[in-house]
Amino acid sequence: MERDQDPEAHRQSHQKDWRFWGLYVHVTKLETLRTAYEVAKKHNGAPGLDGVTFAAIEAAGVELFLAELRDALVARTYRPLRNRHVEIPKDGGKGRVLAIPAIRDRVVQGALKLILEPIFEADFCDGSYGYRPKRSAHEAVNRVAQAIVQNKTRVIDV
Repeated sequence: MERDQDPEAHRQSHQKDWRFWGLYVHVTKLETLRTAYEVAKKHNGAPGLDGVTFAAIEAAGVELFLAELRDALVARTYRPLRNRHVEIPKDGGKGRVLAIPAIRDRVVQGALKLILEPIFEADFCDGSYGYRPKRSAHEAVNRVAQAIVQNKTRVIDV
């Protein structure tokens, strides 16, 4: 029997295509999007390329904004917008370019983070500090200093 005609092979292939669907469903939940919106609002960043502000979203209705975002995610019609680029001055006359996503894109990114971060955190080593929640560069330096005192002097950088 050829693979195309094998029902078990088709089922396994189909499962591969949809194996993360269970996670995506959680990203699209209104409560996840609402929490992500609140986190984004707490940071109160500037609007993205679309010019939409938190005040404009609140005036039109947060629940409507979240429902439309959810519908686009579920229908798979959601497409992130390009980031707005703003140059800020730095010491020495140079500048630094910031890429500012639209609020709607920050909410989707935040929803993804809410669902995926705990999954990845469960597998990280205790000694890993880079880009981890509730961990700082100072803690990493303290851990290295403590290891040196204990005569642990090998460093592995991956």
